[in-house]
Amino acid sequence: MRILLVEDDRKLSAALCKLLEKERISVDPVYNGNDGLDWALSSEYDAVILDVMMPGMDGFSVLRSLRKEKNAVPVLMLTARSALEDRLAGLDSGADYYLPKPFESAELISCLHAITRRGDRAPIMSLSCGDLLLGQKDGKLKNTENGLDVKLGAKEYQLMELFLRNPGRILAKETLQERVWGLESDAEYNNLEVYVSFLRKKLSFVGSRMKIKATRGMGYALEEET
Repeated sequence: MRILLVEDDRKLSAALCKLLEKERISVDPVYNGNDGLDWALSSEYDAVILDVMMPGMDGFSVLRSLRKEKNAVPVLMLTARSALEDRLAGLDSGADYYLPKPFESAELISCLHAITRRGDRAPIMSLSCGDLLLGQKDGKLKNTENGLDVKLGAKEYQLMELFLRNPGRILAKETLQERVWGLESDAEYNNLEVYVSFLRKKLSFVGSRMKIKATRGMGYALEEET
């Protein structure tokens, strides 16, 4: 499952990312309404977690704009504004659920699963490219031709998901660093290189034709070896 998290409180955003990643849910965090709308319209998500009070566009405006564009992605509004009129405004704007802060972690996860089940399309449970299949439920990378599979760690999974969503495209090191370790991370680029090395070994282990290739000064791309 892939989630867009639109929350301007960076500490809360980081905590939610950790919580969701433990559930093997991939998260893209953004910190204002304008970016939230752009990301929601330009990428495919299973659900959006949307705060109300944010810089730029507020959550209600983001949600109305999404629905105006006929984007039916399930939206969970997560906000400290818990008055009845606010909850009604959220639901009337097109929210699938309105969860006031503070909340229990288990309730958030349960709400996410509930709204994605109700959606018009099933949650994205796996990604594939070439002879590879990445399972969200079990966290395994599988070669669909020979049946071999291998378990991925959390960071390995996030990296491989990015590669599978962008086959053949060179992803800049800065992009990979930001999407996997976060904007505020102190992780060094050699940390990224270590995890790319781990993935390469696991691709070799399952005998895949897909390889992670480096382009000097630019980044990495997942390509099929010919």
